[in-house]
Amino acid sequence: MRIATLMSYTAGFKQATEEIVELEKAGLDIAFVPEAYSFDAPTAMGYLAAKTSTVTIASGIIPIYTRTPTLLAMTAAGLDDLSDGRAMLGIGAGGPQVMEGFHGVPFNAPTARLKEIIEVCRKVWKREEKLVHDGKNYQIPLQQDKGTGLGIPLKLINHPLRNDIPITIASLGQKSVELTAEAADGWLPAFYIASQAHNVWGEALARGRAKRDPNRAPLEIFSGGGVGIGEGLEHLRDMGRPQTALYVGGMGARGKNYYNDIFRMAGYEKEAAEIQDLYLSGKKQEAEAAIPKNFLDKTSLIGPEGFVRDQLAEMKESGVTSLNVGFVGSNIKERISQCEKLRNIVDNL
Repeated sequence: MRIATLMSYTAGFKQATEEIVELEKAGLDIAFVPEAYSFDAPTAMGYLAAKTSTVTIASGIIPIYTRTPTLLAMTAAGLDDLSDGRAMLGIGAGGPQVMEGFHGVPFNAPTARLKEIIEVCRKVWKREEKLVHDGKNYQIPLQQDKGTGLGIPLKLINHPLRNDIPITIASLGQKSVELTAEAADGWLPAFYIASQAHNVWGEALARGRAKRDPNRAPLEIFSGGGVGIGEGLEHLRDMGRPQTALYVGGMGARGKNYYNDIFRMAGYEKEAAEIQDLYLSGKKQEAEAAIPKNFLDKTSLIGPEGFVRDQLAEMKESGVTSLNVGFVGSNIKERISQCEKLRNIVDNL
């Protein structure tokens, strides 16, 4: 299992990069760089490439509506060159609140767009011929009647270091998960519960895998949670309450919240409705308190070493191949220690 973490942006990218540098020494394999509606991810990824030597640098995630497919391909190729082949393109649809509210672009056809973006990126990287793509959502070059009529087919000037940079997709819905299993290299699900994953996504994954190119490596599946290995740390699982409440309760409107849908499908239908009602009513603390304890237990790597080993074994049995985790600790030294402990356990599974 590879170990990945999401680089923090709350204290600034420079300080967060310093921590990734130390985590790399402790055994971290992948650093996902978030974007959301903070600073852009590629700027930090380039800085991170200059400061690290072995860790894979992944966008985690770049929302697909904020760039053209070609620019996504150019960004990944540029980072791959700077990092000597350590780039991963992490993409996803995001949500209408941010796409329409912050970027001012319509949120539509996410799965179809993802499919076309993957196709365009791989054409750009291979450079076998000038880029031509005639899709429903993207036409490259732009059709003459939609612009000046002066667009011509081009190819990337530089020769990419790799012609097949890994693409990881953050997907939740059945159609997008099916596409991920068919065409992507990695999958970043949310609210992944090992015991419920097959019920939630099993059929979609199976459909996608049935269409997957047999020459492409198996899909890398990321899951994990908070990491705190030691006795008497179980109370730290409650640190997951605010973010879970935000996503289940407030990330979207009533009836249009993908995270809430997944929470329901994972067996928490009643709780999902309650959390959403409380959160949208402004009762955030009550929404956090309504999150079931057993959900926090099932999605955590916080506890004695035996508990963590059992959790990892269950994740692996369910199909998880790599870990995406957050290390608990009040300072860098404590978080690095947790990374070292997890690395030791993973290496001896």
